[in-house]
Amino acid sequence: MAARRKSGRSTRSRRSTPRPTRTSRSDRNIITLAGILIVGVAAYFLYTAQVAEQEAKMKLEAMKTATVTLGAQNNSKEMGTATLKEVDGKVTVTLDLTGTPKGVSQPAHIHTGSCPNPGAIKYPLTNVVDGKSETTLDVTMDRLRSELPLAVNIHKSAAQSKVYVSCGNLPEK
Repeated sequence: MAARRKSGRSTRSRRSTPRPTRTSRSDRNIITLAGILIVGVAAYFLYTAQVAEQEAKMKLEAMKTATVTLGAQNNSKEMGTATLKEVDGKVTVTLDLTGTPKGVSQPAHIHTGSCPNPGAIKYPLTNVVDGKSETTLDVTMDRLRSELPLAVNIHKSAAQSKVYVSCGNLPEK
């Protein structure tokens, strides 16, 4: 016969319910470390993806920008830069020169060919006055590059258009 406890219940017929297993401290530490590792790896991949995207944008922007060094010609002492930047499919050409005569309007163009003796005018630019000019052309940088060689050229004046005072070649890249 089954032994009885004082409570009157049989020890044999008592059903035991499975107890939930306890996670040991070392198991919890492993789970925590695994979680941290997963979060860290995910953060790393997100970060590197963002960096790669930024680098791609910078390369694309670099492809859509060019700087031309304008060197003095014919003892003019007029030199500076032409910055070409594409925005929304149009190229803005910004000329910034030193040594220009005050108040004189100097014709500027993008010519075929290269310095010091460029060819025909390809794109007229706004005249340079006091060393400054800005023009927006309805052309892309890719189109300009496909038309190379090209040169940015500044003339002494409208009356002396055959005298070049500054010139620079558009780079291939």
